[in-house]
Amino acid sequence: MRTETDRRLTTDLTRLRNLGILAHVDAGKTTVTERILYATGTTHKRGEVHDGTTVTDFDSQERDRGITIFAAAVSCDWRGHRVNLIDTPGHVDFADEVERSLRVLDGAIAVFDAVAGVEPQSESVWRQADRYGVPRIAFVNKMDRAGADLDTAVESIRRRLHPAPLVVQLPIGAEDGFRGVVDLLRMRALLWDDGTFQEGPVPRESADEAGRRRRALEETVAGLHAGAMDEYCTRSTLSDGTLASALRDLTRSGDGLVVLCGSAYRNRGIEPLLDAVVSWLPAPVDVPPVRGEYDGTAQERPADPEAPLAALAFKVTATARGRLTYVRIYSGTIEKGDHVWDPVARRGERVGRILRVQADRHAELERAGAGDIVAVIGLKSARPGSTLCAPGSPLVLEPPTSAEPVVSVAVEARRSTETGRLATALARLAEEDPSLAVRTDPETGQTVLSGMGELHLEVAVEKVRRDAGLDVNVGRPRVAYRETVVRGVSGLVHRHVKQDGGAGQFAHVVLDVQPMDDDGTGAGAPTGFAFATTVVGGRVPQEYVRAVEAGCRDALAEGPVGGYPVTGLRVTLTDGATHSKDSSEMAFRTAGRLALREALRACVTVVLEPVAEVTVTVPEDAVGAVLGDLAARRGRVTGSVARAGSAVLTATVPLAELFGYATRLRSRTQGRGTFTARPVGYARVPSGAALAG
Repeated sequence: MRTETDRRLTTDLTRLRNLGILAHVDAGKTTVTERILYATGTTHKRGEVHDGTTVTDFDSQERDRGITIFAAAVSCDWRGHRVNLIDTPGHVDFADEVERSLRVLDGAIAVFDAVAGVEPQSESVWRQADRYGVPRIAFVNKMDRAGADLDTAVESIRRRLHPAPLVVQLPIGAEDGFRGVVDLLRMRALLWDDGTFQEGPVPRESADEAGRRRRALEETVAGLHAGAMDEYCTRSTLSDGTLASALRDLTRSGDGLVVLCGSAYRNRGIEPLLDAVVSWLPAPVDVPPVRGEYDGTAQERPADPEAPLAALAFKVTATARGRLTYVRIYSGTIEKGDHVWDPVARRGERVGRILRVQADRHAELERAGAGDIVAVIGLKSARPGSTLCAPGSPLVLEPPTSAEPVVSVAVEARRSTETGRLATALARLAEEDPSLAVRTDPETGQTVLSGMGELHLEVAVEKVRRDAGLDVNVGRPRVAYRETVVRGVSGLVHRHVKQDGGAGQFAHVVLDVQPMDDDGTGAGAPTGFAFATTVVGGRVPQEYVRAVEAGCRDALAEGPVGGYPVTGLRVTLTDGATHSKDSSEMAFRTAGRLALREALRACVTVVLEPVAEVTVTVPEDAVGAVLGDLAARRGRVTGSVARAGSAVLTATVPLAELFGYATRLRSRTQGRGTFTARPVGYARVPSGAALAG
């Protein structure tokens, strides 16, 4: 049954917010989400991560491991606004879940640990949000922890993320004595006691500091906002209304970052955080119209329920209710029983049911309109990134990018009779998670599952075991090596001539093959592929040029050194010739493939390996042992920072050397060391280094 809020949102999109919770693992994202649900009356009992009672971490693996693995969507109401909230994973192995979520969000809450400040994955998800232009507000969590310091955390935000922090609260009490905040906009105290929330005057002992910080906030805002500057120059101060309006503008433009603080675990600071969400983060009508294209023509669709339908599928999951496709509706309206069009797959789909999502619980809707995020049952072919549109108004929206897998394992069913079931289960996994890839090794015949890290693959295999009830054998992890060219060749000539009765094949191509780097040295571990043509006079028609490029891309699958995929090179078609009868696209595609293979054998080629930035937090007395171990793993230390009796080491380490590192780190630090790793690209494998797997 539709709620009153649902009915209002059909016509008032200004009261809708679509936002995500972003942070490093263990910064408190899920706890913040649980407290939001509790504060809004959506739940009547506070869920706890350590008890396995959270709403959003409902998967059995999430509760067993105590981390968020799958992005979970929930909805709640606050002060007449509908808030669609997505709790995203914090572990780097599941960064693709964050990427797909950010693609459909209008705003985000970035959660930071008040002791650790900006951590490695905090920085990664911040950059992801930058790519999609998602406005953010910051919540400095865990203010009740020993060593918590708001100013230090804000300084790390300023130093590492480079926004202009606009701190709108002053903590009352410190560490275990943290009991509330001073709201610097309205100059009032917000106090929490055993979960109850009270407003009052600013405590006398905080009045001077609150006044000083309010003036500093006004000065910073005036320096960033033209309208606020006019008032500040006239009155030497800002009114509450002008300050609030300027904060909203700066948040939505990304020129400023509003910073709040609290302790989600103790339920302190959640209500003002929700007020900040509805006050400063944008509604669907506040963001630019979504852009797409069809048949080479760019189009825009506004957030209007009466406009033609344009929606993006960003998550697919199998449940007991059926195949759920999570969609963000950018324009138009979807009704139960509607027929929609997938312009990429070029097929129609029927909407069986529409659901308002509450993590693993759902409420059925008759219709959903522009700006909303819902789940749909009945779509058979939609994948994450698919566009759904009105049959008479086709449009293709840009899908979220998907990272290339860097770690692989061989998987096989223990009983040969279950091989078919395993193939079906793995195909379903890859359908739900585009960052997983399944292939068959042509040499060994093994099924190979590739993903973003060891934990990513562990979770995927365990999902197969639990959901499909299969016993699975898993091989050792292997990294995804690549090959690249460090010295190219020019003017390589290849003639493809074939005549065996009937129509023949003729294609003549001349290729230049060079590294992506302009200086030709191959430094910086280049990745990617670029194709260009300098053929003039129509010697090679355009359709044949495209065929040559396709053939070159075919040749990238296997390099000359170790048979690894090739990356980081630029191919230029400089000349060619055709035959009036025997030339065809197939002939030129074959010529392109064979020519590039021949060219690669003539080039100087090296092997690349994926590398990760590792951040290790260890006690000071264990620094020497940990540094020695990193050096033995071919790690290059890039930074070291002392922090309250511990050291934070940053190093670049080959991914192949990190298998099993968690166990080794625990043994060298008596269980007190922790680390995080995030892929940062590729580097040349040193001569003499053994390749893993």
